Amino acid sequence: MGQPVASRGQTATPTLGKAMLNKYARAFFTRVLTPFAAFLIRRGVSPDTVTLIGTAGVVAGALVFYPMGEFFWGTVVITLFVFSDLVDGNMARQLGRSSRWGAFLDSTLDRVADGAIFGGFILWYAGGGDDLVLCAVSIFCLASGQVVSYTKARGESIGLPVAVNGLVERAERLVISLVAAGLAGLHAFGVPGIQYLLPVALWIVAVGSLVTLIQRVVTVRRESAEAEEAEVAQDDAAPQDDEGKQHNASHGSEAAT
Repeated sequence: MGQPVASRGQTATPTLGKAMLNKYARAFFTRVLTPFAAFLIRRGVSPDTVTLIGTAGVVAGALVFYPMGEFFWGTVVITLFVFSDLVDGNMARQLGRSSRWGAFLDSTLDRVADGAIFGGFILWYAGGGDDLVLCAVSIFCLASGQVVSYTKARGESIGLPVAVNGLVERAERLVISLVAAGLAGLHAFGVPGIQYLLPVALWIVAVGSLVTLIQRVVTVRRESAEAEEAEVAQDDAAPQDDEGKQHNASHGSEAAT
């Protein structure tokens, strides 16, 4: 028994673009982007193409600007391409396409985008940023984020709901990191002291990711134990049911004679 597959048009968990907007802003941008999505459809552009271009833009923004310490402009580029999360979903709804392939592609490319963003931080702190501690924290953020996502996907693949809202999930990890990076980049424009926001954010994400990982592991352990107990109880009850049926059948046979 697997979990329902989320479609691109109606995702079970929020994408980064949706997470960065509250419901009122999402409604506004949906109205604004609907004509653009319709234009792309008329031009023969597919939702998959928009997803791929959006991911490529995020990767380029992260791996070109962040290693140079250009956090403000890198975050601007990433944020612009993040809106592809809203456009491809809008296109899928207009086309009436809600596919397992779209959900798979979105989830896979989300991991690529995550890796690029934290990879950009790693390259900066290993190079021009010259801070091995923050480099290690960034590596932990990247690795723990991938593992946190894997624990949920793996738990669901073996038929468990993994019903837990982690402290810092994907949306929170990226919103915290990107907002802090963008603000830290204002240091280049003469804003004093603001560059420390990014290190603080990375530590928050690292600790939060660790807590979330523990929450998910504990949840999967509990849910798997409950599922196994339920299976044992069902197996124990099955022979009794069969026995009862046989007893009733023989009792009926005796009454008939």
